[in-house]
Parts: sequence; structure tokens; C-alpha cells
Amino acid sequence: MWLCLCREMDAFHILLLLAVSWTRTRALINLKYTVEEEQRAGTQIANVAKDAKDAGFVLDPRQPAFRVVSNSAPHLVDINPSGVLVTKQKIDRDLLCRQMPKCVISLEVMSNSMEICVIKIEIKDLNDNAPSFPTDQIDLEISETASPGTRIPLESAYDPDSGNFGVQSYEITPNDLFGLEIKTRGDGSRFAELVVEKNLDRETQSHYKYIITALDGGDPSNFGTVELNIKVIDSNDNNPVFEEPSYTVNVPENAPLNAVVIDLNATDPDEGTNGEIVYSFNSYVSNKTRELFKIDPKTGVITVSGAIDYEEGHVYEIDVQAKDLGPNSIPAHCKVTVNVLDVNDNVPVINLLSVNSEVVEVSENATPDYVIALVRVSDRDSGINGRVMCKLLGNVPFRLQEYESFSTILVHGKLDREQRDQYNLTIQAKDGGNPSLQSTKSFTVRITDENDNHPHFSKTFYQVIVSENNTPGAYLLSVSARDPDLGLNGSVSYQLVPSQVRDMPVFTYVSINPTTGDIYALRSFNHEQTKAFEFKISAKDGGTPPLQSNVTVRVIVVDVNDNTPVITAPSLVNGTSEVYIPRNAGMGYLVTVVKADDYDEGENGRISYEITEGDRGFFEIDQINGEIRTTRTFGENSKTTYELIVAAQDHGKPSLSASALILIYLSPALDAQESIGSVNLSLIFIIALGSIAAILFVTMIFVAVKCKRDNKEIRTYNCNSRILLWTPEEIQQEEENQQERHPTGAS
Repeated sequence: MWLCLCREMDAFHILLLLAVSWTRTRALINLKYTVEEEQRAGTQIANVAKDAKDAGFVLDPRQPAFRVVSNSAPHLVDINPSGVLVTKQKIDRDLLCRQMPKCVISLEVMSNSMEICVIKIEIKDLNDNAPSFPTDQIDLEISETASPGTRIPLESAYDPDSGNFGVQSYEITPNDLFGLEIKTRGDGSRFAELVVEKNLDRETQSHYKYIITALDGGDPSNFGTVELNIKVIDSNDNNPVFEEPSYTVNVPENAPLNAVVIDLNATDPDEGTNGEIVYSFNSYVSNKTRELFKIDPKTGVITVSGAIDYEEGHVYEIDVQAKDLGPNSIPAHCKVTVNVLDVNDNVPVINLLSVNSEVVEVSENATPDYVIALVRVSDRDSGINGRVMCKLLGNVPFRLQEYESFSTILVHGKLDREQRDQYNLTIQAKDGGNPSLQSTKSFTVRITDENDNHPHFSKTFYQVIVSENNTPGAYLLSVSARDPDLGLNGSVSYQLVPSQVRDMPVFTYVSINPTTGDIYALRSFNHEQTKAFEFKISAKDGGTPPLQSNVTVRVIVVDVNDNTPVITAPSLVNGTSEVYIPRNAGMGYLVTVVKADDYDEGENGRISYEITEGDRGFFEIDQINGEIRTTRTFGENSKTTYELIVAAQDHGKPSLSASALILIYLSPALDAQESIGSVNLSLIFIIALGSIAAILFVTMIFVAVKCKRDNKEIRTYNCNSRILLWTPEEIQQEEENQQERHPTGAS
């Protein structure tokens, strides 16, 4: 397992370099350190922050230097917030890596700017263990007939140290009848075979005692000893013999229990018990091998007895001995090498390397190719069974960039939180086996909000109709704007945009509630002064910087019948007007025209006229244009003065009216034809003024002549001071006075 991890991490540097060039990360470096085992907890291995900074990393001093995304031994080493690599407890290399030739711990860390650093820490072995034998003594029985050169494997010593610090050699003391030959197994471990160097004679000596010493390669060497007891017995002169000294077989992993691995066959020509063979594993066959395989002592058939896993062990070497049941039996030995064949029995494992393995957050303003997470996919199978392809399922604005042993998930499209605030992503990993195995991992990507939306009014234009003479403070209307952003980014406040209405600030006309958007009138509106006015409302959100939108509001002031008609013609004095018509005026004669003004509009300002009181039998009035005409002729016996009360009334609800007293005087006939047609009152005024002007001219001549006669005693007399100049108004007033003094006479 550790060997696979190391090989995977050896290739990780090249893979990360490819990832950096693709994801635009600023830098990727490899840092290698060594530390000796047995160091106490808290031992500083290296200052990773300093080394990374020297290598070109940009680190933010306000935040922790690195984030650890992968650690093969989190219980042993870690990086503190200041970027120093320290031990968390005492490291026992012999327990961590057994007898592997190289023991490496790997970490992958990421800076705040997505820079990646791969750290490898090699644990240096110390020669802190001595070889030891599984038992205190070894008992052997050797037939006296054993010829020189006979070899008998001895139990091996075990040293948890690795490499040269493991068991390197064996020694036997004393070295007289027996010697040792050192051999190496396939896994690199060494064992000793006892070699008979001289002929044995049980009658001369039946027991021997030796000391076997196992030495490691340290300087100085550590050693362990075991007592070897040899009993010389009478021999069974024929020994079992295997057909081959060694066998090699292949077994698929996950082979069922009791599946036959190999059928061993050893022969012994002896008869009876001397030829009856018993098979067994040698004593130094490991417990792990004994858990996986068993041998039938009578038939020599080796079968599967446990769950074989290629990922835990590729090769097993089984030393088998065959021993007859006769006296002085010398066992035969053979080696069975079992090669485990890989089967696609491991599904790919997906690991999401992010701050939170279940939820990943990314801003809606994230640019394309922004890295949101790293994905590590592993498969314990080998070859094509362990070759994994990944893909991102579904139609999502993200893509997966795949490398040999890891992948990156990047933004691939425009993100908009207001349209969708989260995505459920599923990664599928599929190996190349036949049939292939696959696995999936799902996680959530949450889109965080940015202030990227302006407030939006519910209408493009607001209009309200209000009657004039409204009460100050009255509610007019409400505007509403919505901002789909979150929090302060989506909170909206309202305010008036400064402007002028009839040269006055708009703030003197209306006000707005900044929270609700309700608009109120600050004054009573007058339709005759202001028929309509417009202003703008600004809606601003609470983001940084804030965004705003404007909308136009139009207020239409509706007319109310609040103006009374005013009679403008004929001219009134204290509500009375005097009109002169000739006595011989015929029927339909135009007496005068009544005109009235009303500042209101529409029906409120439309005026109709009527005679409400007076001599209505002699006159009539046009309701629309206000013309007063005679309805009969006047005789010599008719009275000289007539009274009419004329009313001008608008059509408002309720209606308003004004009235005037019209005094009509009959004067002698001015022109015979005037009784036939209509005579305008102005013509009478012109004739009167002409007459007055003629009289004044004659008077001025008379005064001038008289002044010349009175110019005596050389005394100058200013005649001009005696001349009276009258204005047209005074002339008209004088004419009226004369008419009052002589109502029936000429002007």
C-alpha cells in the first residue's frame, strides 16, 4: 500500500505542473525534506512558508500561509498556521513502512492564490532494533547418515529495521561439524541453512549445542542469538523427494475458498511408515501466508483458505517440507511461488479536495476557467483495471479538466445567482476493466451573490390624477422597485431627484417615504396655475458601490369648479351698467352683449346667460353668446327706462354664477334707418364724442377772440390757462351726466 502511494506521489509533480499551466495557477513547486525517525513531537522539519516564498509563491501575511488539501500521514506531520512543517508525534519508521526500502510521507498544500506545493518527507531509518528469533531455541534431529553437504533451513531472525539495518548475516558458534550458508528470499530477507560439513556418528556423539547469531548491517551491528540443539538419530535411509525443487503457480485474487493452488507430490521408496509422507509448511512461513493458504498433510494439495487481494500482496513464497513417518526421517523441501493475478474488483474512489467536501461556494462573477475544486481519483487495481476516466454529468456551467491522477473542476459559462443559486454536480469515475466498474460522487456548488443588478421599477412611467385644492400631506401614489440581489445588495431605498417645478424645488411640492416608496403632496395644487408637473424618483440599493435606477412620475392636477364667472362686458359700476338705445329701435335690435370670463376649464368654465328678473317681456338674451335684443318696438307712450338682471352661470357641479343690473334708456331717434338695423352702442359714443369735440373747438375760438380784446394796460394775460382740456373719459362722464339731467333730450 505504501509502495503504491509513493509511486503515485512521484508522478504527482508532473501532473500538478500540467494542472497549473491549464488552470493559470501562478506556481507549483516540489519541496523535499528528510527527518530521522524517533524524533519527539513538535520537532521542526522545515519552514515551508519561507521555502515556498523563496521559490516565488505570493503569500498573504494576513491569512494562514497554506491550506492542506492532502496528507498521507495527518497523525504524524502537519503544517502550523505560520507555515512550519512539524511532527505531531514520535515517528516509528519500522511501524510506518515496515521493511520498505524507502519511507516517504507526502503532503499537497494550496496557498490562498491557488498555488500548489507538493511536499515529500523521507523518514530516515535508525538502527534502533536488534535481530530476534521467534523462539529461544531451535531443536533439530539429523540422521547420522546425513552426508556432508546436506542442508537444513533454519528459522530466520526478524529485524524491523529496513535495508542495511535489517538482518544481513548469520554466524554459528562453534564452527566444527556444521556450517552456515546465507541465502536471500524473493522479498530480500535473508535466512541461513545449516550445512553438514562432516560425517556424523550417533554412537560417538548424539547431541550438539550451538549458538546461532543474526547480525544486522549497522555500525556497530546489532545482533540476536538463539540456541541450536541438534540430536543425531539413526536414519531412515530413503528420504522423500519432490519432483521439482520449486514451483510457480498463478492464482486470481478473490479466488474462492478451498480453490486448489497446486497439488504437490513427493515420493519415498521406503515402505510402511518410512514411506508414508506428511506435508507441512516450514516453521518460518509467515502467519499472513498461513491465513491465505493451507496444505493437506496427507495429499500435499495446497488450497486457498483466506481472501486473496492483489492490492495487499502480489507474490507469496511458500516453503513446503515433506517428511516420512519412519525413524530418522530427513524431510524434503521445495518452494512454491504463488503469483496473484489482478482482477477488476475495486471501484474507483473519488475524493473532492476543497474546504468543504459537500458544498463548494463560488461567486457569480467568477470568470471562465476559474478553479473551484480539485478531484483525486484512485483505483487500487493495476494496469487497465486501475486506469480511470472521469466526467462531469449533466448540462451545467462547469467542466472537468482531467489529468492522470487528479482533475480540476472549472467554471465554464456565465453564472447568475438570480437565475440559479446552486448546482448539484455529479462526478462519474469509470475504470478500464472488463466489465468496468464505476462510482459517482455528488456535491453542491453554491453561487454567492454580487451586487450586479440595478433596482427595477414595476412600471416604466407612473402617472397620478389629483383634484386641485387637495389637502397638504395627502397620499398620491406609491412607486415600487425590486432588486433580485441578496441582503444589502437587494435592499432598495427611494429618494426624489432634485428638479424644479415652476421655479420652485420639487421638494416643496411632494415628498417620498424612502422605505415604502409612498409619495405625498406637500401643498394644495391649483389647476389654474399648474395643470401638470413631472419629477423623477431614484431607487438605490445598499451594495458597495450602490446601483440605482430612475423613473418619471407625472402628476395631473384636475380642474375643480372653484372660480365664479366674472362679467367683463358691458362695463359695470357697482354691478350696474347703463345702455342707451333709440326709441324707434325695432324688434331684434341689439341692445348690448354680455361677456363673462371663468378661469375654470371644460364644463366648469362653459358659461350660459339668462335674464333672471326685470322687464323680460321687452328683451331676450342668447344663452350662448350673451347678446341682448329687443323683442318688440317701443311707442311714444313707452317708458324711458327698463331694468334687466342678467346672470352668467357656469356648468360646474355645483354651478357658480354672477349677475349684473342692466339699465336700458330710450333716447330719441337718431337715424331713421337705425330702427331697421342693429346699432352698436359704440357708434353712439363716437357720435357723442364728435359733438363734444366740435363744441370745444368753437369754445376755444370764442375764448381766443375774447382774450385778444381784453389785452389792455400792457398786461399780458395767459389765455392758455383758461383753456380746459378734457380727457375722453371725462367727456364720456360729462355726457352721461347730461343724459341723467336730460333723459329725454339730445346728448
